[in-house]
Amino acid sequence: MAEHGGLHIMCLNKLDCHSSPTLSSSSEQEKEIFTKLKVSLTEDYPQKNAEILSGQYGTNLLLIGVSLMLAIGNNGASVKEEHLMSFITTLIIVQLLWMMWYIVRRGMQSNLQAEKDVHATTSWIKGGLTLLALLSLIMDAFHIGYFVGYRACLSAVLVVYPIIHATHTIAQVHFLWFHIKDVIKSFETFERFGVIHAVFTNLLLWCSGVMSEANHLLNHHNTRLSALGFENLTMVDMEPHCNCTISACSMFINGLYYLYPFNIEYHIFVSVMLFVMWKNIGRTIDLQHNRKRLATRTQGLVVGPILGLAALASTIGVLVVYIIHVEESLDIRESTIAVFYYYGIVMLVLMCSAGVTGLLIYRADPMPMDTTKNPSRKLDTELLFGTSVGSWLVSWCSVVAVSASRSSPSYRWTNLMYSLLSILEKYIQNLFIIESLYRQREDGEREDTEVAGPAPEIFSVTSSLSPPYNGIINQAYENPDNGCVTLENEQESGQVNGCPRKHLEVPLQVENNVEVTPSKKSQILKNITIFLFMCNISLWILPAFGCRPQYDNGLEEETFGFTIWTTVLNFAMPITLFYRMHSVACLFEVFRRV
Repeated sequence: MAEHGGLHIMCLNKLDCHSSPTLSSSSEQEKEIFTKLKVSLTEDYPQKNAEILSGQYGTNLLLIGVSLMLAIGNNGASVKEEHLMSFITTLIIVQLLWMMWYIVRRGMQSNLQAEKDVHATTSWIKGGLTLLALLSLIMDAFHIGYFVGYRACLSAVLVVYPIIHATHTIAQVHFLWFHIKDVIKSFETFERFGVIHAVFTNLLLWCSGVMSEANHLLNHHNTRLSALGFENLTMVDMEPHCNCTISACSMFINGLYYLYPFNIEYHIFVSVMLFVMWKNIGRTIDLQHNRKRLATRTQGLVVGPILGLAALASTIGVLVVYIIHVEESLDIRESTIAVFYYYGIVMLVLMCSAGVTGLLIYRADPMPMDTTKNPSRKLDTELLFGTSVGSWLVSWCSVVAVSASRSSPSYRWTNLMYSLLSILEKYIQNLFIIESLYRQREDGEREDTEVAGPAPEIFSVTSSLSPPYNGIINQAYENPDNGCVTLENEQESGQVNGCPRKHLEVPLQVENNVEVTPSKKSQILKNITIFLFMCNISLWILPAFGCRPQYDNGLEEETFGFTIWTTVLNFAMPITLFYRMHSVACLFEVFRRV
């Protein structure tokens, strides 16, 4: 047994000896693969892991807040509004501390020139957000006045919250103006968590504003139905159970709900801008395409602004008529809703026609697409499609309701036409905006670099054998046989002092002295864009300030039931409002590109 075992071991060793070259080569390959895998993990793992972990962190913050909102919506005694406000206040304070740390650290590195993504935002977007922030500050002032009036029966948290929110708004606007374009290259993991925390804090503030506005609209809707004789309606008492100590309480509470739409749009736009900053962390900027466009010319803008202002004026008229007359008798109520649908049909037909005209111009003059990496443009495209879903859902529900309803009010078929046109209009507008954003410019993307050091001099000559010189060149020295000198004040005649004029190989760069008249095609596209811009503002104003016939026409509620239809509207309306405001921002960018 022992000998047999010994022979077996010797035989194994012999086989190992014969196969040693093959095994050694395979082991070297395994070591090489392991080394490559180790290097790949050490280089890519922290960045990918930070993206995933920070994204999950932010998502769970939002879900905690939404859970508290749903519990409050049940009007139970276990979870109250002050619990939600305490949670949001904590998140705001954490974001303030992070922004303070970031600004101080950037200030200590002021000698280092930070990389910036010029496509992350524009001055007009920051200006618009500043205006929305000012209206949010007014809303905070109204909150403070309201809580001071009811301080005897309200928690101190509800008084502290608007003060912290106002501080957060001021600090965040400063951050957006001076740091939103930064491409972060240091402390990347920590900064990812800081930026994503800011993103989801603003998303939670958006959700909180949407919930407050939805509760107010629902109570107002039930009040109108109760006045018309409907019964078995659930009314929620939103007033505190004590007397107001100041005379302006009613003004504060009524003014709040006119300011909520601006605060809601402010927070969702800030979330989008901060998300672009989060995507830019650790990104390598392509300097060739990281350029700022020249100033936009506005020659030939006549038809678009006139039609747009007419649409805006008619919108304000329809809004006033709707708010005044929708609470009156049933016949006047039906007539008021029918007026809204007639107005909407005309608007949507004009918008579809404008979008189709723009697409036909693009088809007649095909241009290559710009495929360079641009996180801001990619996010704009995704948001256009994603936020269209809310309006499409409401429209298709209306189509089903009109087809299935047994009642036949005067606005039944106009509701159907309005819903179908609303679906078609977003199809066309999305195509027009996306193609406009991705088309290469006809001037070959001739743009100025935002951070490019001193501008090149007007007089410059480059040589393949020597480095470039800036300034006036002594061409008599460079061409002694000719004996000619080109002066700075040479005339257009082509000769100076009997010498032929020499054309420089480098084109002269003179920007502000020459006016280039845009082509007819560009003028038409600019008029189309400005008209769509004004129409989207108009279609945002109506639902933002209470003109929502989907609550009042009764067809959808009859088909789907009060609870289901209210849930659909509470989900879809905020997304639809954001779609309109986001389309406004995209159309202004299209206007600058055309």
